[in-house]
Formats: sequence, structure tokens, C-alpha cells
Amino acid sequence: MKYISYLCTMNKVKITAIRKADYKDLQALYENPIEHTCDVLEGQSWVSHEGKQPEGLCPEAWKTMREFVEALARGEGNFFDGWMKNPSSAMISCNDGFRPVSFLLETVEE
Repeated sequence: MKYISYLCTMNKVKITAIRKADYKDLQALYENPIEHTCDVLEGQSWVSHEGKQPEGLCPEAWKTMREFVEALARGEGNFFDGWMKNPSSAMISCNDGFRPVSFLLETVEE
């Protein structure tokens, strides 16, 4: 029996921090003081290769976007039946309720 090997090229996915909020009122009401907060800056970007977490991207933010990045890398998209104007993209926020960061995920050409 002959086996045929198919090469599957995966899309690169660019991850860009679009907006970072800072809810000081919620911090004052509910958060214990902490010394280190999020280092992500608006405009900062990373590129995911083969659907993998880019070096330097916050691990907690990665947890919220991983499935979307992996799907975009495989060529999937059009999440939630037309949610995004660009079907090869997604807007995902990290899970920090005090300082959420919104990330634009989009496939990029080689």
C-alpha cells in the first residue's frame, strides 16, 4: 500500500494589542494591591507560527485566544456567522477584568 504525504501549510496569525482599559474604580472596590500588572502596550504585536503561542505574549491572554489563533492558522474563520468584517480575523480580550486588553487576530500572508 502506498501512502501519500500531504504538506499542510498553516497561516501565520498576527496578534495586535488594540486597546488596553484600566478600571481604577473596580480596582479600588475589589482588587487587592499588586506590584506587577500587565506589560502589554497598545500597538504591540506578535506573530503566531503554526498556531503556537508567540514568545513574549502573556500566557493568560493566550489562554483566551488560543482556539481562535489555531483555527485561523488552519484557514478557518468567519466565527459566529459573520461577526467580523474580515472573516479571517477575530477581536479577543484577555480575562483581566481590571485591565482588559483587546487583541486583533488576523491571518497574514507569507
